[in-house]
Amino acid sequence: MKTYRSRLDDIVPELRFGRSGLESYYDTVTDRIETVDGKIHAFVDDSVTDDRISRQLARRTDTWAAQPFMPPLYGVPVGVKDVFQVDGFPTKAGASIPGEVLAGPEAAVITRLKELGAVVVAKTVTTEFTHLPTGDTRNPHAVGHTPGGSSSGSAAAVAAGLCPLALGTETTGSVIRPAAFCGVVGFRPSAGRLPTDGTVSLAPTADTVGLFTQDFEGVRSVAPLLCDQWTTCGQPDTRPTVGVPDDDYLDQASRAGRERFERQVESLESAGFDIEQVALFSDLERINELHDALLAAEAADVHAEWHGRYPDCYSTPMVELIQRGNGISVETVGRARRQMRRTRAGVESAFTSTDIDVLVAPPARGVAPEGLDDDGDPVMNLPWTHAGLPVLNLPVESTDAGLPVGIACIGRFGRDESLLAHAEYIEDALLVPPE
Repeated sequence: MKTYRSRLDDIVPELRFGRSGLESYYDTVTDRIETVDGKIHAFVDDSVTDDRISRQLARRTDTWAAQPFMPPLYGVPVGVKDVFQVDGFPTKAGASIPGEVLAGPEAAVITRLKELGAVVVAKTVTTEFTHLPTGDTRNPHAVGHTPGGSSSGSAAAVAAGLCPLALGTETTGSVIRPAAFCGVVGFRPSAGRLPTDGTVSLAPTADTVGLFTQDFEGVRSVAPLLCDQWTTCGQPDTRPTVGVPDDDYLDQASRAGRERFERQVESLESAGFDIEQVALFSDLERINELHDALLAAEAADVHAEWHGRYPDCYSTPMVELIQRGNGISVETVGRARRQMRRTRAGVESAFTSTDIDVLVAPPARGVAPEGLDDDGDPVMNLPWTHAGLPVLNLPVESTDAGLPVGIACIGRFGRDESLLAHAEYIEDALLVPPE
């Protein structure tokens, strides 16, 4: 299907400075949703209602009617993954467990969005409890292909132009991979830069919050508004030195995915970037195994009471995850948490010893798989999430079949501002304009 341009930086001035009235703008938004979402299923059923939107618009108008300036995200429609608590919306987390069981206080990041003037237009589809099985969401670029998971609805909604901004969560690769598959910008800040309270957790130690926009300028505009302790960072005067992970990591990509990535690196080198091969992970298999063990063990702990009370409401994949987690020892969980710190320190050491500014990597093993049963393997994302590092997916080209191809940019922990500044150079060098 044909995607639709919905750039945050176009919409913000239209709404903030009164060039578009809120009600007429939302007539256009809901018309677009009614026309398109039946084909891609990005939004939770019955999530978009005229009454719910009208109440939010009235509150925005009443709150700022007497103010000389509108807030930075005044009237901006936001899609929110259905694991965030949002006042006025039920939370189902892609599951069949009774909704009241999951209810709780509104997530801090949602309250922050509302204070900035944004409007939660709908809840977006997630896989069950952000794990498995996959949902009904389809890739807007090719509806026979997966949008990725678990933030499938958020990535698809932004790609299809149903909203210019969406929230997702990531425990292994659930922001960056869907962003890559759907051809949008996905940004997962350093662990802790966006609050996770008020979300239905999968593995609290690894859970993070991320953003989706259609283009890089959108993330660059909204990240400083939402992330804790953001510091303005000027654009560097020179191209960054780019690090490329060693073969053990890259061997996890598909053959086609690795070949595309290597061509991207060659393009950067041809554009004048200094490229450094970097040995990052002395035991990648151990990192993968310990992260998976941590996820399973913490998920089992999170779901112990709910699964005990409502066992028939859980799918087979979730039951298997819980059972596996119950068999993981406290000692293994401790080793996994220590490994997270070691991995972060190891990557930090690689940045300083090789004098690189940013790492680049494949955002997924390859392009979006065909079919909806397989939402892709998060293995290319795992070490970055394990270390809590900031990651940005940049959509830079498409295959002959029209499937998006991205590149992941990875920064130093806590230096998200620098990551975005360096990534602008990379996008400028690689972005292939659509025909």
